Amino acid sequence: MNAALTLRERSEAEASRLPPLLARAEHLAGTVLLGDHGRRRSGLGDDFWQYRPAQIGDSRRMIDHRRSARGDQQFVREREWQIAQSIMLWVDQGASMRFASGPSLPTKADRARLLGLATAILLVRGGERVGLTGTTLPPRRGNAQIVRLAQAWSEDAAPDYAPPEHRAMIPHARAVFISDFLGPLDEVELALTKAADRGVRGVLMQVLDPGEEAFPYQGRTIFESVGGTVRHETLKAGELRERYLNRMARRKDALLQLCHATGWQLGLHHTGDSAQMALLWLYRALDGGTR
Repeated sequence: MNAALTLRERSEAEASRLPPLLARAEHLAGTVLLGDHGRRRSGLGDDFWQYRPAQIGDSRRMIDHRRSARGDQQFVREREWQIAQSIMLWVDQGASMRFASGPSLPTKADRARLLGLATAILLVRGGERVGLTGTTLPPRRGNAQIVRLAQAWSEDAAPDYAPPEHRAMIPHARAVFISDFLGPLDEVELALTKAADRGVRGVLMQVLDPGEEAFPYQGRTIFESVGGTVRHETLKAGELRERYLNRMARRKDALLQLCHATGWQLGLHHTGDSAQMALLWLYRALDGGTR
């Protein structure tokens, strides 16, 4: 009986988090002004993209006679490619993401989920299929898929660092990984290498707390992981600052080199900054507009 009550209480607590998260993600997505979404490649579609000179093999029905009448050359009217693409998302649920250095700041997990869900909303509005990496939630269209994503991201993982999910990567799809990427780097390297082998390109969005960047600690300090597996006490925290910042810089450089090697892009977002700007960068990066 107690187990049943505990399960019900947990379920109700998780369900109560969905409406606020969905509402905030909808609001955030609404702040990003977007035109009609297109992949800017010729092919099947209804929207005009460009005129190009007629080539050998073009049928006469492809000729735009109005444009061709302006000169001596014949032109073909091309339409924009609008076939929906699959985008797979992974948002880190590990314990390290539940860190916030101050009461006025959101946790990294809260910001990562918000960005992930708002990105999914924008993509679905653009006619794309979105889902999770792995096998639990394949890419689909529609608002119901947004609710499924919110439910999936409402659960926390126990380990300090959750490895990126790299199973069932759809060939030539796109992907978004959102995490602090402070865990074992070999897991990230494995995921991106497997993705690249299947022609998957995407974006790493590193989400960090301002305190993790500045290391503003002095004197006696106890450092403890959110999951409680690591604990370190020092009387001179300030003396650790330089070594810490050097390691953080090396981690960022390693992520950047990994992205360059696999054709991915790397973004950095601090939880004290605007979520809107991070969302806009993410969306443009997915469409190849940011480097």
